[in-house]
Amino acid sequence: MQKIIAILFFLLLFSKEMQAQKRELRAAWIATVANIDWPSKPGLPSVEQQEQFNHRLDELKYLGCNAAIVQIRPCADAIYKSSIEPWCYYLTGRQGEPPFPYYDPMLYMVEETHKRNMEFHAWFNPFRALMNSSMNNNPSNHVTRAHPEWIISYGGKSYIDPGIPEAREYVIKVIIDVVKRYDIDAVHLDDYFYPYKVGTTPFPDNKSYAQYGNGADREEWRRNNVNEFIYLLNKNIKAVKPYVKLGVSPFGIWRNASKDPEGSATRGGQTDYDDLYADVLLWLRKGWVDYLMPQLYWEHHNHAAPFDVLMPWWEQHTYSRHIYYGLGVYRMVGARSGAWASCKELLSQIREIRQSTRTPGYAFYSASSFDKIHLPISDSLHFGYTRLPAFPPVMPWLDTTAPQSPILKAVPSAQGTLLQWKANNPNNKMLRYVVYRFINDEPINLDHNEKIIYVQTDKTECVDVNSNRFRKCTYVVTAMDRLWNESKASNKQIVSQDQ
Repeated sequence: MQKIIAILFFLLLFSKEMQAQKRELRAAWIATVANIDWPSKPGLPSVEQQEQFNHRLDELKYLGCNAAIVQIRPCADAIYKSSIEPWCYYLTGRQGEPPFPYYDPMLYMVEETHKRNMEFHAWFNPFRALMNSSMNNNPSNHVTRAHPEWIISYGGKSYIDPGIPEAREYVIKVIIDVVKRYDIDAVHLDDYFYPYKVGTTPFPDNKSYAQYGNGADREEWRRNNVNEFIYLLNKNIKAVKPYVKLGVSPFGIWRNASKDPEGSATRGGQTDYDDLYADVLLWLRKGWVDYLMPQLYWEHHNHAAPFDVLMPWWEQHTYSRHIYYGLGVYRMVGARSGAWASCKELLSQIREIRQSTRTPGYAFYSASSFDKIHLPISDSLHFGYTRLPAFPPVMPWLDTTAPQSPILKAVPSAQGTLLQWKANNPNNKMLRYVVYRFINDEPINLDHNEKIIYVQTDKTECVDVNSNRFRKCTYVVTAMDRLWNESKASNKQIVSQDQ
């Protein structure tokens, strides 16, 4: 206990230095496959599922997160109401069966996430069909039953073949169905398109290659299949909802320098380009994705893939898109020696991201890891790094038009100061409001996130119960749209104890 108190005292002492600037994506993955993060087991009553999800969000909020990346399609199935694919076993305990009592988890999750002023990134595994090829308890509308000609078994799992144009179109259709029907902020794809290689066994796509390859080099053909998928997916997303982002969390190594002088000085056994057939740098250059979140789950000075080599390498290859970084907090679970046996490695990675990147951002893999770590990592993050609010960086290629400034009124009282504002929102868009308080004669500066006292969605009033502690308070309010473009400050309101 004394050790924990000493750590917290140290963090509080130096917290101002370590706190982030106002713009930083902070996220965590919530995996549903195999019930890794949520729900804790299949078939829980709906109320218990909801309580567990709220608990996950509250944990992430304590960690300062402003986005949740939630896996809603683990194996060509659905953690949401779908007319295309069956309900997921990991949710209900029986593939194809809805939750009981009935509710739509996606509607619930998106609403709860937005209540906490966090983005909801809908995470799809695009081509995985079965976790175990020898077990298929799916109903007739599952893709393995409806289109067995699209399915390839490899390494004990089954996949939708990316080499079949109709199969790629099907996956896009599934994703766009979610974009149309739910108020999500981003579509998020994970690391593999073609699966990771299993030893020296080749991926058995001879049939689709013979039909569609047209004599092309097979590796180039595979990459082109994935390129076509990403291009069309982004085009379709933006045609439906231009503000919905497309993000991908690729494996952390694009190519090794031994294969390509543009590659990183790493010795990865597999890479995006050569093994997963994902030319993620091309997607950045072409503007087909809004962000990448490479999975940098290695420590500094790792012998094959050091964090201190990879993070700067990715930062040199942004091509005017955003790159955030996936951090392997799961490595701390059960660690008793080495780099992950203390909080130092993870915290140093966050510091370097803040100090060295154009658009700072990171995501933790994964949410439930924080339940299992014996170190006080959650408190270290909260008190030293994430206590102050931060907002995701803006994406100017999507939208640069900020909302109009609110009009503010302040009403002092013995119980505190009531702040009320009117929004200029003629198109009735989703808006968040940021309330700033400057004490005594501090100048108004919206870059100082320590001056933020409230962030609210839609509500247009709040009470500052602490206002009477200060001689004078100056308040302003700004409006933020769903892409985090911030208005100019409202008119200022001054409340003085001398009045």
